[in-house]
Amino acid sequence: MRGRKRVAILISGRGSNMTALIESARKPAYPAEIAVVLSNRPGAPGLLRAREAGIAAEAIDHKAFASRSDFEAALEARLEEHVVDVVALAGFMRLMTAAFVDRWAGRMINIHPALLPSFPGLATHERALEAGVRVHGCTVHYVTPGMDEGPIIAQAVVPVLAGDSAADLGARVLRAEHRLYPAALARVVRGEAPIVSGRVEIGREDLVYCD
Repeated sequence: MRGRKRVAILISGRGSNMTALIESARKPAYPAEIAVVLSNRPGAPGLLRAREAGIAAEAIDHKAFASRSDFEAALEARLEEHVVDVVALAGFMRLMTAAFVDRWAGRMINIHPALLPSFPGLATHERALEAGVRVHGCTVHYVTPGMDEGPIIAQAVVPVLAGDSAADLGARVLRAEHRLYPAALARVVRGEAPIVSGRVEIGREDLVYCD
């Protein structure tokens, strides 16, 4: 019987959350191991960072495929090859088909730089500042066919400070992401975040206040 759950991290860029997950997985008590890092962009800096950390890292260029389903078939083959249990999206900038998402239902998670359901999609920090909110943050959620709509697993809250630029706020949120994502992934692989009636039961680790 295998011990720790095997996780694939999907990235499209530098992979800062990927690095946080890899560092957490180095700890003997962490319940998951990073089996592979996959990117849809061959030039993604995170691929080199993963290899430097001793993690298998491969590019599957989505531009080389005629359709999303063809790309996803290649992706699925790599996940099967690496015997992956859970998929963690970390800045993966591709929308998946409903068929792919359904195959990984309850086993694929994402981190979003806002307190969902507020500010789904892009430019979250700019939109938060424009809306005049007093707190902002990040969310780890299960992936469903709708963009940024899946059941919420955990959230972290940061303050919006006077004079914040989008870059200032984004940096504060990113620090929170690096703490939240490893904790949320651990909860998922331990089976502590089941989906019941479309929601994840609130637990002690769901909300983290960060400074």
